[in-house]
Amino acid sequence: MTTTDRTGLVQEAAGAAPPADAVGDWSPQELEDNGRLLLSQLRDHFEALRSLPVTTGRSAQEIHALFDQPLPTEPEAFADILTQTWRDLRPNLTLWNHPRFHAYFSNSSSGPAILAEMATAALNVNVMLWDAAPAAAAVETTVLGWLADMLAYPADGDAVLVDGASLATLYALAAAREHLDGLDIRRSGLAGAPVLRIYTSDQSHSSVDKAAITLGLGLDNVVRIASAADGTLAPAALDAHIRSDLRAGHRPLAVVANVGSTSTGAIDPIAAIAEVCSRHGVWLHVDAAYGGFWRLADRVRPHLPDLSPADSLVANPHKVLLCPMEASALLCRHPDALTNTFRLVPEYLTTRHEDGSVDFMNYSLQLGRQFRALKLWWIIKSFGSQGIAQRLSAAADLADQLRKTAANAPGWQVTNPDTPFPLVCLRYAPDGLGPQETDELNRRIHHRVNAGRRSFVSHTVTPAGYVIRVSIGNIHTGAEDIDGLWHELTTAAAAEEGSKR
Repeated sequence: MTTTDRTGLVQEAAGAAPPADAVGDWSPQELEDNGRLLLSQLRDHFEALRSLPVTTGRSAQEIHALFDQPLPTEPEAFADILTQTWRDLRPNLTLWNHPRFHAYFSNSSSGPAILAEMATAALNVNVMLWDAAPAAAAVETTVLGWLADMLAYPADGDAVLVDGASLATLYALAAAREHLDGLDIRRSGLAGAPVLRIYTSDQSHSSVDKAAITLGLGLDNVVRIASAADGTLAPAALDAHIRSDLRAGHRPLAVVANVGSTSTGAIDPIAAIAEVCSRHGVWLHVDAAYGGFWRLADRVRPHLPDLSPADSLVANPHKVLLCPMEASALLCRHPDALTNTFRLVPEYLTTRHEDGSVDFMNYSLQLGRQFRALKLWWIIKSFGSQGIAQRLSAAADLADQLRKTAANAPGWQVTNPDTPFPLVCLRYAPDGLGPQETDELNRRIHHRVNAGRRSFVSHTVTPAGYVIRVSIGNIHTGAEDIDGLWHELTTAAAAEEGSKR
C-alpha cells in the first residue's frame, strides 16, 4: 500500500515489490493502484508547474551520474521507481509542457491527450492492416478527415499520420519522384535517370536536405533560393532557376514552400508558386508543419493562403493542436500517390479486403505503427474545433501583447512584425553598437535568460542578425508568463549592457 503526499514525493507504506520469482504482469488491481500513484504525482506536478524551473542547471556528467547504474536484476517497487523519477529525472529535463517554455515551437500536451497516451499503450494495437486494428484504422481515417477540414485541404486523396514533419517531407518527395512521367525509379532505381532537382528557399527546414540525402538525390541537387527581405520564396526567382535547370538537362522534381518558416514564421506566396509549378509540371509540397493549423484561429486565418493547390502538405498536430509528440499529418490530393509509392505486400501480410478497409502500412515506410489517432480523437472531441480555436487565439493575443511592449521599449526591435503567428523575434539594439557587438549582446541576453531557468527561449540568425525567438503556444501560458519573460529579457539586457561599460 502506498500513498502520495502533497509535496510530490511518493511514500511507501509497505513493501510493494513483487516476489523475485513472480511471472506475469501486474494484476489489474496493482495497475489501478500504481496508476493512481502516477496520476496523483501528475496532479502535484501540474499544480506546481508554474513555480518549477523550465530547465536544469546540472552538467551532462552530473545528469549521467544519476542514471549510470548496473542492470537491475531484482524487481523494485513502483513507488520507489516513481520517487526516483521525480527526484532525478523530472528536475533534469527541459520541460516543454511548461507555461514559460518559449523555445523552438512551443507546444502542449493537454489532459485528454495525456490520458489517451495511457490508453494507447494499454491497448497496444498495431495500425498497419485493417484486420490488425479495424476500429483504430477507422478512427485514423476519421481524424485525418477532420484535420483536412481544419486545413481547408481536399480530403479525397491519400492521408496518413506519421511521427513528424521530417519524415512526412521525405515521404512526400518520394511520392513526387514516383509521380514523374517516364521514370520508374521504384523498380529501376536512379541509375540512368536524369539529375532530379528540389527547389526551396534558404529559410526552409533542414528536413528537405535530409530527404535529398535519403532519396539518393544528393545535397547538390537541393536548390536553396535566396529569400526575399521578408523571408519568403520569390516566384520569379523560382521560375528562373527551374528554366535554367531545364536548359541544363536537369529534371525538376519538386518545390517545397513554407507556411510558417522555422526561423521567423514567414509565409511563402503559395498561389503564385503553384502557378510556377503548374507551368513546369513540378510537384508542390507545402511545409505547413507549424503554420497550417493556426488557420483555426479567427484572427490568423485571413493572413493564410489557400493550401489546396499543394500536391502534398504536412501539418503537425503536435505543434499546435494541444497534442504531445509525436503526431504529424501528411496529406496528398492525388489518390494513390502514397500507396503507389510504398505499397509492398508479402504473403504474410496478405489479408482480405472489404469496402472501406484501409491498410495504413501502404502509405509510408512504417509497418509497425502506434495508434497515434486516439489522442487526436480525444483532443478534438474534448475541446471541439471551437474550443481549440479559442485557445489558439489566446496565444496569438499574448504574442501581440509582447510585440507591442517590445516595439514601444527603447532599443528593442521586433524583427518579424509581419507574421500572423505567435512567434516573436526580438533583438536588443541600443545606439552606439555595431552589428557584431549587437549580435554578441543578444547572444548573452539569450543565455542569461535561459540560465535563470524561469523561462526558456531559443534563437535564430536573420538578415537583422542574432535574434531571440519567443514561441507562444502552450495551453498553460498566460499573460503573467509573458510579463515575466519580458521582465527577464529587459533585466538581462540591462545587466549585459552594463557589464560592458
